[in-house]
Order: sequence, then C-alpha cells, then structure tokens
Amino acid sequence: MSEADFAVTEYEDRADRAQRLMHEQGLEALLFTTEAEIRYFTGFRTLFWQSPARPWFCILPRTGKPIAVIPQIGAHLMASTWVDDIRTFAAPHPTDEGVSLLCNALKPYAVVGMPMGRESSLRMPLMDFERIKANLHGSEIRNASALVQSVRHIKSEAEIAIHREICQIASRSFENASHLFHEGQSLTSAFRRFKIDLLEQGADDVPYLVGGAGPGGYGDVISPPTDAPLNAGDVLMLDTGAVKNGYFCDFDRNYAIGHASNAVRQAHRKLVEAVHAAAAIARPDKTCADLFNAMTDVLGQTDGDVGRMGHGLGIQLTETPSLTVFDTTVLQERMVLTLEPGLDLGDGKMMVHEENIVIRDGAPEFLSTPADPEIPVIQ
Repeated sequence: MSEADFAVTEYEDRADRAQRLMHEQGLEALLFTTEAEIRYFTGFRTLFWQSPARPWFCILPRTGKPIAVIPQIGAHLMASTWVDDIRTFAAPHPTDEGVSLLCNALKPYAVVGMPMGRESSLRMPLMDFERIKANLHGSEIRNASALVQSVRHIKSEAEIAIHREICQIASRSFENASHLFHEGQSLTSAFRRFKIDLLEQGADDVPYLVGGAGPGGYGDVISPPTDAPLNAGDVLMLDTGAVKNGYFCDFDRNYAIGHASNAVRQAHRKLVEAVHAAAAIARPDKTCADLFNAMTDVLGQTDGDVGRMGHGLGIQLTETPSLTVFDTTVLQERMVLTLEPGLDLGDGKMMVHEENIVIRDGAPEFLSTPADPEIPVIQ
C-alpha cells in the first residue's frame, strides 16, 4: 500500500522543498538508506523493514522524481507509488547487495548529501558503504541532516489530519480507562486491554506502549509491563505511540488506583500547568528552548537526566526537533510537537505528562484531547 494514499502532489511538494534547498547548498543528489526518509519521499510503506536481511536505497536528484534502488521483492509495491525509475537487485546476495547498481546510479552526481548527523543511521553494512565511497572517489559526500530535517519538520494539512485522527483515537481509549483498568489487575493485563481498545477504536497498530505503576509515582517511563498487580494508592501511567496510516500519536495519561495522595494530585496539576504554559507561548518564531524553559519555570526543577521535555512527531515516534535548553530551532507553522514535562518526586519516584500539538498562526491546536488538571481516580 502507498503511504496514506496521498495525492501525488503531496510527494511533489516534499521533493520540491528539498530540491530548492539542495540547489541553495550545492547538492546534486540526496541518498537515503533508512525507512523514514525513503517512505517520506516515495510513499513506500511496508512492515518488511523489520527484516534486516536486505538494504534499500533511494536517490533524490536535484531535479525530477526519486530513483529507487531496491531488492526485487519490493518492486511491485514501489511501482504503486509515484516513483517510476525502479532499479532492482537480487537480495540477499552473497557478494553484491545492490552496491554495483547503486554506484552506477550515483555516478552522475559529483556532490551527494546524506543524513549523517543527530538522529540518523546508516542501515546498510558499513563495509558496503566503504565500497561505495571507494567506487565514487571523484564524488563528495556531505552531511544533509539539517536539510532533510527542516523539510520533514513542516507537515502538510493532509499529514496533520492523520495525526489528528490517531490522537483522537488514543484520546477515546484513554477516556475508557474506568472500563479497562481496576485494582488487582496485573500491569500486563492493563497494557493488553488498552492495546486492544486502541485497535477497536481504529488504530492500525500499536508499535509503542510503555508505562509504569507504583505507590506515589513510578520509577521510569519506558518499562514493559509485569504481572505485578495494581494496588490502591498506585499511580498508573500508560504512554502510547499508536499508528494510523503510518503516522504516530505519542502521549500519556496518569491514573490513581483507588485514591490519590495530595502529593500526587499536586504533581499532576503542576504537570498539566507546565504543558499549558508551553502551549501559551508556542507560536511561530519562538524556539524549542523557549518551550522547555516555560515548562521548567512552572515545575521549579530542570529536566534532570531525561534530557528533553518534548520532541517532533510524524512518521516516526520521535523526530527532531527536541525541546531542550540547547535546541534553538525556531518554531514554524504546521510543526507537530509533543509537550512532555516530567517531575522528580523523590525516593526514586517520578511522574510525567504529555500532549500533542500542532503549531499554528496563533494558539497551537491540541491534537490530543487535553487532560484535566485533576488526576482521574479508578475505583
């Protein structure tokens, strides 16, 4: 299936924005080896990326459509996208995993850009990449991370509509909490019931679901579930990255089991207040650091060891930019972001809260239904 069945104009616009920057920066082509970039510029969406057995390549020239250099097994699906220059190789292969074919495709370009910076990866054998550089000894390979990230930062209204849909699906499932969770239930069961509800509400998949539970807070926010039961006085947190048409939501909710202490109630109110403080200034021309500082000012503490209090969101669960004290990325209309403050409650306990927004000309749009300041209590 092609990604979200977007119109060809969606991909033409993505390519055009990248190509204008390529012209400004003197790049003749961009080379992609990772799922997100190949899907973004071609519309090629498949779960087959879960297999590491085959490399995949895409070239975006400074003019024209992308060129796919891919294993033969992907030819039929790639042909359903807007790409019409599809060059295939047999894979897995004992000696040449598309290297020769890719080198031939890259030879016309003297200056090639690749994502090489923060949050990038190669996703091909390093030995093969060294062979490619040796075969293209007359070409220059430059870091194009900033270029690619700046293009992906700005979502189209078609992309935002899908984000809105999956965020509302997850919001409805969180609202079903009183029917899904109960005292004495194992955390494993709570996760399973929540994932099932997300699928029944309309999510295509739930590739990311983490959380925690414990008296007066939880120890971390990335743990898989255990069979430990939920007890009165516990705080239960679930954080989901559910997917619709290849686009993620990413937000969490906290619940008190049986009753909530004053400390937990106050922490929850402060976290919600921090989110709204950041949203109140989330405007074009503000920076990611501005939003980070707005949240830490409310919380009265820094981010500790977490490193950031939100990030970009899109066809990946986390994308650039990051809401950190050092990220001075300027906000622009149609950026989709998470706001994710966290509080250290002491004694190894913490609480976090997260919402999803899109930057607009004026107040941001909440894609997730904002949580009430009062923590919900599950009786």
